[in-house]
Amino acid sequence: MEFHKKFLFIDDDADDRDFFCTTMHMIDPTVQCFFAKDGVDAVEQLQGDLEFIPDFIFIDMNMPRMDGIECLTALRQMDRLHTAQIYIYSTTINPKVNQEVMALGASGILIKPCTINELSNLLQQVIN
Repeated sequence: MEFHKKFLFIDDDADDRDFFCTTMHMIDPTVQCFFAKDGVDAVEQLQGDLEFIPDFIFIDMNMPRMDGIECLTALRQMDRLHTAQIYIYSTTINPKVNQEVMALGASGILIKPCTINELSNLLQQVIN
């Protein structure tokens, strides 16, 4: 199978990472899912493999060691990721945080859905 798009999911919750990848494979079985358990892990992975350029990056807002805003800031400083679409996602986002992450270069902000159908609809909107 030939893979097309690369997705990096940065989330400290393994179930959420699996939920995203399972849903992505339902939408498009040719995508590749990569994971980082938090912002520090993501930065280390991306600095350790300069060939790795995800098409889409999803960053959980609330993580230990490095939160979503800090992670977004670090990733947007990596020149090779300038074409990557980076989305912040969380269970809730207040308008002040919304403005802040958009100013820092987020492609968008997503509220975590509860069902696979809701997540599938959301991700299809993002990737299309």
